[in-house]
Amino acid sequence: MTAVDSRPAGVLDSSRSRRPLGARVKAFVALTKPRVIELLLMTTVPVMFLAAQGVPDLWLVLATCVGGYLSAGGAGAFNMYYDRDIDALMDRTSQRPLVTGMVSPAECLVFAFALAIGSTAWFWFLVNPLSAILSLGALVFYVVVYTMLLKRRTAQNIVWGGIAGCMPVFIGWSAVTNSLSWAAVILFLVIFFWTPPHYWPLSMKVKEDYARVGVPMMPVVAGNKAVARQIVLYSWVMVVVSLLLWPLGYTGWFYPTVAAVLGAFWLKEAHALQARAKAGITGAQLKEMRLFHWSITYASLLFAAVAVDPFLR
Repeated sequence: MTAVDSRPAGVLDSSRSRRPLGARVKAFVALTKPRVIELLLMTTVPVMFLAAQGVPDLWLVLATCVGGYLSAGGAGAFNMYYDRDIDALMDRTSQRPLVTGMVSPAECLVFAFALAIGSTAWFWFLVNPLSAILSLGALVFYVVVYTMLLKRRTAQNIVWGGIAGCMPVFIGWSAVTNSLSWAAVILFLVIFFWTPPHYWPLSMKVKEDYARVGVPMMPVVAGNKAVARQIVLYSWVMVVVSLLLWPLGYTGWFYPTVAAVLGAFWLKEAHALQARAKAGITGAQLKEMRLFHWSITYASLLFAAVAVDPFLR
């Protein structure tokens, strides 16, 4: 791993020590990737409502969200520690705390281990052991399987690495029921098939960044046409899987209605992106970020419907 800053460690340490406390706190918060955690909690809480078939214990919801933030934050900090060499060379990540020197690698590593250990203990004693095991498993999978093994070696990194991002569904369900069910498996699969067409449009936008550091994201190794075709394929499977909760008896009429409408809009955007890619359109006219932004809206509204449905049955 290449060095991020060639200045002596003592100079960096002295510089950090003189920076305002607020700036340092903000830097440590940034290590947890809070915007990613928002998406994770967005799937956790609605699943708890479905599992409870109503309003779950609000203390349990709070405890699960805090534990989830600590666990996912630890994973994010480990990720930034390991990727600090390529983060320094990519425009999108050039302002991360380890790159700017606001946080040292040693501080980041201690922080990451503290969050990992603390989150596991939090889940074990305040939620239940099953949720603790699932949480720890998600963290280890993200750090070891995705960050260390897949990300720099295969274009399938997002596909299989995305499993870690699916785990909050299991954690939310297990927090309420201390078990798992087919409903949780279906929603897990929704996020599994959602993740590649959610992230690939963004990686299409910044593929030159990934190419510069040798990370084989799908758009780098396959090109826009092939990626757009994969996006459409995954999108269709995702929409079909999202509708399975209803025939299997886990929801009433509200959720499948919302899922069908949202899925139709998603497929419209996915096919439009494929058409533009097939036509050889590049640059701003490709409009790949339309699907990326819509994917966040889709997931938010779909899981909101998961939470609301039990009240309308």
